[in-house]
Amino acid sequence: MTTTTDPPIGQPSAQHRGRATRRRERGAALGFLAPNLLGFLVFTIVPIGASLALSFFEWPLIGDAVLTGLDNFRRMLFEDPVFWPIVGNTIYFVAGYVGLNILVSLTLALWLTSRIRLKGLYRFAFFLPVVSPMVANAMVWRMLFRSEDGLISQIFQFLGLGSGPNWLGDSSWAMPAVIIMSLWAGFGYNMIILIAGLEAIPASVEEAAHLDGAGWWSRFLHVRLPMLSPSLFFATVMTVISSLQVFAQPFILTGGGPGISTSTIVYYLYQKGFQSYEMGYASAIAWFLFMMIMTVTFVQFRGQKRWV
Repeated sequence: MTTTTDPPIGQPSAQHRGRATRRRERGAALGFLAPNLLGFLVFTIVPIGASLALSFFEWPLIGDAVLTGLDNFRRMLFEDPVFWPIVGNTIYFVAGYVGLNILVSLTLALWLTSRIRLKGLYRFAFFLPVVSPMVANAMVWRMLFRSEDGLISQIFQFLGLGSGPNWLGDSSWAMPAVIIMSLWAGFGYNMIILIAGLEAIPASVEEAAHLDGAGWWSRFLHVRLPMLSPSLFFATVMTVISSLQVFAQPFILTGGGPGISTSTIVYYLYQKGFQSYEMGYASAIAWFLFMMIMTVTFVQFRGQKRWV
């Protein structure tokens, strides 16, 4: 037989004290989160909503906005002669950059997790371009790519191959130049992610495969690569999202040229919004890019079950 004792008169019960504690904890948590939540609301949610509303207007920045409904989207999809070629340029950049980035990052990650000396120095050197300002990187590469006296042209001349391609002046070579520069500036991030993934693989698993007679290549395909797939998935998703938003590289290196050969969606958005002052049309382009990123990311997440 059990008996319960009530709390003394005037003192709260344990249940009431627990509720008061939870309320204080919630209040403290909200207090700590409030600055970030407020900043997210003011600088992210409100501009997103304003951009969506603005896409249905024609607003020349100076003057009154005129409601046009879906005219901006119709113009973008069916009437603008350069929009779809620019979308093609963006896809070209994404396909070239993402594939090379993952390949170079994985190769260097495998090398830097092997038994070599000065691993820390190499990792620092390869990661340094990631934290360097993209504008500064692009300006340096613009000097390297100069067809008259750039270092790359001088290397071609030293090898007896002439002056090499006109990297920034030829529409066939301009986008590869943007991809090369972007690859140099960005592969270090994924390299660090993949190094962390490789070092998290239990050594006992590889040792067991080695004792079973598996060679290096077999261990890589059947042990390392499957266990590295979550890191590869994360690196691929983030690289695709960032490369779809490429702007600084073509802006500094080529100015979108020659012609429109290196113009990307974000660069075109910038031109329409801040050079032509067509804010409504620029907002429509921004929402097209948003839907494009969401679609690609959705497809990637749907497909991850097949290989992650």
